[in-house]
Amino acid sequence: MKFIVLGSGCSVPHSKRTSSAYWVEAQKTKILLDCSASSISRMAQENLDWHDLDSIWISHFHLDHFGGIMPFLFGTKWAPQTQGRKKQLRIFGPQGLEKKLRDFDSAGEYDLFNQPFPLEIIEIEPLKEFEISEQLKAVAFKTPHTQESLAISLCDSSGKRIVFTSDTGFDNALGDFAHGADLFVLECSFLQNKPVELHLELRESMFLIRYAKPKKALLTHFYPEWDSVDFEGEIDKFSPPCQVIEAKDSLRLEV
Repeated sequence: MKFIVLGSGCSVPHSKRTSSAYWVEAQKTKILLDCSASSISRMAQENLDWHDLDSIWISHFHLDHFGGIMPFLFGTKWAPQTQGRKKQLRIFGPQGLEKKLRDFDSAGEYDLFNQPFPLEIIEIEPLKEFEISEQLKAVAFKTPHTQESLAISLCDSSGKRIVFTSDTGFDNALGDFAHGADLFVLECSFLQNKPVELHLELRESMFLIRYAKPKKALLTHFYPEWDSVDFEGEIDKFSPPCQVIEAKDSLRLEV
């Protein structure tokens, strides 16, 4: 699988880190994990086939993860690249997703559900396996962040697995959910003394990595306080059990 970091930041505007978005390719399947407002231009900047996207995953309804979905659909409705598209676009996410989208659509009379191609909204329940494509199966897991927030585990036909927490507070069970993943992508909003409970700071992220025993881990969703931090130096203090990578916009990984 290919994994591309489109946005490694949070909601706070930053010159080098845009808000949450990640591109995954599993054989012929292309999926966007989270769809921040900045993700639309970031896909184009990375020369990705945004017009051929198969699926979008929405982890929760905070705008730095969800705020780009309606502008994206506004774009696909009118873009020359999508006028001949026949392939369905599927949008997966938590319970309440379709109502959120339809309420926004009706408020502006945008008619965004009338696309040149079929569009399907699929609301996911935790711990029930679902199929993104023939090549990619998934399971969601409830996280302590918002009422609806979900982590996701993606497994391709070769058995390679990516686990993406999106925003979350600390929960030991996340380590069980991510156990043995080939790539464990987890938030690390703050270095220490986090001001809110429903995000992670470094010691919590490192605990989950040690508990989950992934092959590789990727820390992301950084607040600006990380700008002045020696990332590798801080990681080394925890004697990590695997490679722990700092997410940066445009980073590309092979899984």
